[in-house]
Formats: sequence, structure tokens, C-alpha cells
Amino acid sequence: MKQSLQLRLSQHLALTPQLQQSIRLLQLSTVELNQELETILQANPLLERVEHSDGGHEEHVPSTAQETTVPVEEGPRQDDFGGDSFGESYGDFAGSNRWEEGGSGSDDDDNDYVFQEADSPTLRQHLLEQLHLMPLSERDQTLASVLVDAITEDGYLDQSLEELAEMLPEEQEVDPMELQTALKLIQHLDPPGIGARNLAECLSLQLRAMPETMPHREIAISLVENHLPELATRDYARLRKALHCGEDTLREVQHLITQLNPRPGASFSHIGSDQYIQHEIVVKKVKGVWLATLNQEVMPKLRINQLYADILKRNRDNSSQYLMSQMQEAKWMIKNIQQRFSTILRVSQAVVDRQRNFFEHGEIAMRPLVLREIADEVGLHESTISRVTTRKYMLTPRGVYELKYFFGSHVATDTGGACSATAIRALIKQLVSEENTKKPLSDSQITEILGKQGIVVARRTIAKYRESLQIPPASQRKAL
Repeated sequence: MKQSLQLRLSQHLALTPQLQQSIRLLQLSTVELNQELETILQANPLLERVEHSDGGHEEHVPSTAQETTVPVEEGPRQDDFGGDSFGESYGDFAGSNRWEEGGSGSDDDDNDYVFQEADSPTLRQHLLEQLHLMPLSERDQTLASVLVDAITEDGYLDQSLEELAEMLPEEQEVDPMELQTALKLIQHLDPPGIGARNLAECLSLQLRAMPETMPHREIAISLVENHLPELATRDYARLRKALHCGEDTLREVQHLITQLNPRPGASFSHIGSDQYIQHEIVVKKVKGVWLATLNQEVMPKLRINQLYADILKRNRDNSSQYLMSQMQEAKWMIKNIQQRFSTILRVSQAVVDRQRNFFEHGEIAMRPLVLREIADEVGLHESTISRVTTRKYMLTPRGVYELKYFFGSHVATDTGGACSATAIRALIKQLVSEENTKKPLSDSQITEILGKQGIVVARRTIAKYRESLQIPPASQRKAL
């Protein structure tokens, strides 16, 4: 074969250290950000925290959206979608409180709200640690990290692989089949059931992780993969016929399934009465206008250590490479912290502007809102908006909300407009609270009532929203 020289162009995923740091800081919660800063402060002598005003130079971050003048570069285009739910809930069929979603309360205190322990790893950290122990190529590690970033706090991947592939930078070419391979890898990580795309797949993954000698394992897998709705409605006769088993076997299969965890990532949220969250944004009405401001209490104040900076300045030619690199990293950190809070503020104000009716009238007035709308407004990518709105909290006169709460799908109205899913849930809750308990409203009746109000919604959609609110069906709400 004749030898020759050929020029070949190829594309690959590459992130600079500064961009990687920007990604990491943007998707961290405030609690996690402070953990990250403590580690960096201990490792970098040129960076220090300003505990109080002592006459030194502090880096300024705008406190209100009107102050924002810091140019913010577009964030990296890997997605970090964190959904609000893991799909349709079959919670009330299991007869076990493990299937009940925990409620979230609101408080009017200014600083501390329930969240997570400072010392415990997050779900993302737990998954990445396992990936780093595997002999994967750099590209496979990157693709797997993209999927990890998209997994919700409950442990589900609620974004399709095709959508995730499209969310990556335009100059990168990623085949969805590559993401499928990376997903299979993640689904073999701990905890079992992680990375599932729906409840049936989550339960199936956990069952398949059990020993093959586990009694009734195969029947349980067949049930969760093909007959979960029948189990939800307690249609035991149809289940026995479909699974070719007796009543005792079905009872044991049901018991096995109720021991599974429908929210495999929830244990890493560490939600409890003695753990806390902190809100980054405060929303108040000022002279008739709803205005978002930064919570100064949670904003770290950083600066360059003046002693080391003077040493570097005096000995520029003889300065050690170590100190020079630490100086550069300190500058990057200060800049990325500024960018993080500035971006959160800009996005928050854009959300507040579009949801002002919510602040005036409550959930019923919530309007439909998607990531793309805010992305176009502030000039950032959808994946950046997703990172900004995940695990970032807003203190409002109506309580504390995650920024992700203000986004939701829409349902058409007969006038050609749209109503948000959040508003419809609020209407369902209101209708059920006011119903005659001797003749509770069926899903079809709720559909008809909303139809008379001009909201076109299918009965199955009402059932889905009702289940997400943990409201049992009409037959179980009936009182004597």
C-alpha cells in the first residue's frame, strides 16, 4: 500500500478549566457553593474571603436587576434539566408510605429554609465519583457527565436523548446512540434505578439488579414493565390472568415491588427538619413594580490576598510558577462568582416580569413559561437557564420557591390562548376542596367544569395532574 499524508478534520468535546469551573459553580446550590469555596480557599493562599468591611477592596456584584451591568458570557451548552416530577405517580396503590412524595412548606423567615446537610455528597457528586473510577475515554466521560447533569433530584432522566443531543454546542456532533450507551452505563451505577426515564423503568432496573435467585423476580419485572396501571387500580383479577399466577404469588410480588424505591435519588436530597436551604433572590413590590434583588447574606465576598499580590508584583521576573497559577485561578474564581450571581439575578428578574400575575393573585394566575422564552430574553442558551433555575430559591411574599417552579407547560383555551399546568393544578385543588364529599367530582366532571371556563384539557391530563397533587380518585374520596 502506498503511503501518503492526509489532512482530516474532526470535532471533539473540549472544555477549558475556566469554563469547567463556570459550569460547576452555576449548577451548584448556595449550600454547595459555600462547600466548594471552603475547599478552594484552603488550597489557594492568594484567595481570601472578606468576613466584614475592613477597608480592603471587595469585588462588587450587582444587588438588583436594574444594577446589572457586568457582561455575562453565555454559559456552556451542556444541559442540566432538573424536572419537578418523575412521571405519573402510582403512589396510592402500594399501601406503603415510601410511595408518598414529601410535602414542602413555606416559611417567612429571611435566611434559612429546609435543604441538605453540608457534609453529605450530592447525587451528582456520588455518580461522578463512580464514573471517575471507570476506565472510560475522555469523550465517554464527558457524555456521561452530560447525562448526570440532566438527572433530577429524584434520580430520573426526564429529558429525551434526542433533546439532550440538540442541547450540546452546535459545533459538536453527538449521535443519540452514543448517549444511549452512556445512559446504560449510568443505569448500572448506585443507587439502583438511577437514570430511569419513567417509573416502570426505575422499578425494573431495581428488580434486575437483584440476584436471579430472588423469588418471583421475573414475574415482578413483567408486572412493572407491562402492567403497572392495573396494579395502580388494584385490578388483581386481570393481573393474575396476565401473569399466569395465583393470588398468593401475586400478593408476594406486590410485597416485593413495594420494597423498591420509586425515587432513588431522593435520599441524596437530605430533606429534613434540621437541614436548611438559603434563597439567592428576594422579590418585593417597589412603587408598584415587582423587583428581584440578590440576598446579600448568601453572596460570598472574595478578594486577592494583598500580601501575596505585592510579592508577585515586586518579584515579577522571579515569581514561582505555583504562585502565578494560583493568582490566575483566584481571579477566575472571583470572576465566575460574579458571573454566577449576575446571571441568576438577570434570569430571576425576567421570570418575575413574566409571572407578575402570580405574585399578585397566586397559583391560579400562573402563566405558561418555557426555558426558551427566558433564554431569548436574556441572551443565554436554554441549558444555562436550566442550570440557573435548578436548586436556586426565591423568597417572595407568597413563600419560598425554586426558580424551576415558575416554568411549566401550557394547555390551550377555547379563545386561542394558553393556561399553565400550575394554574390547572391549583384549579383542581380548589374544586376538590369545595366538592360535596358524598358525591366527589370525577376526572370527567372536572374536565367539563374547566371546559365551561374555556380551558380545553383531556380527562387523562386531569388524572395525571390530580395524581401529581397526591389527590386520590373520586371513588376513594367519597365519604359516608
